[in-house]
Amino acid sequence: MASHDIPIGTSQVSLAQLNERSREIFRQIVESYLATGEPVGSRNISRIIPMTLSPASVRNVMSDLEHLGLVYAPHTSAGRLPTELGLRFFVDALMEIGNLSEDDRRSIEAQAAAGGQAKPLDAVLSEASALLSGLTRSAGIVLTHKSETRLKHIEFVRLEPERALVVLVAEDGQVENRVLDLPVGLPTSALTEAANFLNARIRGRTLAEAKAELERALAAAQAELDQLTQKIIAAGLASWSGGESEERRLIVRGHANLLDDLHALDDLERVRLLFDDLETKRAIVDLLGLAERAEGVRIFIGSENKLFSLSGSSTIIAPYRDGSGSIVGVIGVIGPTRLNYARVIPMVDYTAKVVSQMLRR
Repeated sequence: MASHDIPIGTSQVSLAQLNERSREIFRQIVESYLATGEPVGSRNISRIIPMTLSPASVRNVMSDLEHLGLVYAPHTSAGRLPTELGLRFFVDALMEIGNLSEDDRRSIEAQAAAGGQAKPLDAVLSEASALLSGLTRSAGIVLTHKSETRLKHIEFVRLEPERALVVLVAEDGQVENRVLDLPVGLPTSALTEAANFLNARIRGRTLAEAKAELERALAAAQAELDQLTQKIIAAGLASWSGGESEERRLIVRGHANLLDDLHALDDLERVRLLFDDLETKRAIVDLLGLAERAEGVRIFIGSENKLFSLSGSSTIIAPYRDGSGSIVGVIGVIGPTRLNYARVIPMVDYTAKVVSQMLRR
């Protein structure tokens, strides 16, 4: 049995359905796939398993495993590969999750410490995502909330007669820019007045707090403000307070890792589909939001993850928490189904814990 207490998932096959030799042969098929991406045949398995079985006996067991839906024979080979169900069963029931090496722990901790309090949270999370990407040879992902950022300053920079840049600066150094359409004939003085009005009321407030305060203040000050200025204030507020999806930020690092070790044209097509999926950020936000309602690491293998079902990819994610213990985002990796799960799972788990510790300081 796997020696871990991280909640992973459930498969549809019971461990009791496999005897010792079936487990060993199945383990060899999966581990060979995770190492090489290639199917493995009965002759090779009979040579490497720690028991004496003829290739014919191994073939019989492989046939039984195929009947259970754990393996399949690709049309190009007589060998077997694990199915998605097989990978899920392996992760849930057979895989031994090892401890992180001291080097890996130190690397993750050092990366977090290098960010420290001097860097904006987004920069720290981006570095953590890049670190995970490098360590796992996958794409690192982070989903974080922006709504708790406390504001410092806003200004409007005119780009064209009817377009301006809204620059929002947070207390932690984050800077966010949005392009805003301006009413026809708006004088530059109205932009200055709008910025002054906003800056007098947003400092030290979160986006949600600022929005509520500005709506009250705008209603009370309508008689004092020019109508065009009111429009700019309302439009500026709408452009950066946004809706629910706008309050969440997706960070993806290490796309290039997904191009490594491609074995065939269908692999290339899988990665192309995954790149397309990664551009569909709203769908990813919805998916990663699932992890915010669960403890520990979550794993989605292939079609278990509806977003990435076509690209045959796996997602391993874990939530991280703020100083109050509330879950505020998730961090993890997206990669091929032949990820090194035993190594990546504890790495994602530990990185989420280190990020949580950092946010509690």
